[in-house]
Amino acid sequence: MEESSARAKRAKRSQIDATDRRILSALLNDGRLTNSDLATRVGLSPSPCWNRVKRLENDGIIERYVAVVDNGALGLRDVVFVEITLDKHEEEVLERFGQALVRIPEVLEASLVTGEYDYLVKVAVADTADYERFLRQHLYKIGNIRQTRSTFALRTLKRAESVDPVRLGER
Repeated sequence: MEESSARAKRAKRSQIDATDRRILSALLNDGRLTNSDLATRVGLSPSPCWNRVKRLENDGIIERYVAVVDNGALGLRDVVFVEITLDKHEEEVLERFGQALVRIPEVLEASLVTGEYDYLVKVAVADTADYERFLRQHLYKIGNIRQTRSTFALRTLKRAESVDPVRLGER
């Protein structure tokens, strides 16, 4: 049953037209647009615009609305990318490690990846001393870590929550 539901959702997602893309693009830039303003921007009247937004939400294309917070304003001015290699790769170890990662507040993103390491984790910290605290008090306490390698970001060149569907359609 879950497989057929997932298939149905994928089929619906493939039915995004140019107007849906304009709606999604406008909401990516300003998720607080009123329906009236959104309708004006995408060239629809308010009722059809509202119906399309509701369909996009119900189909899971719009997953959620968020406020993007400046981490620097919270005292977390540095971003660190951490490559993590585990000792073991049994399903329960991966599951437990992944669950522990998502509970750590400084972790912005965490992905199980292929290649030379197992996880790529994006972390927000105040400075190098705070990063050491993060490692000792959080990451290393999870266990089963064979090796980590850290890279501090010097500057963020692009930061996006999602791909802009209008620009994606231009390729």
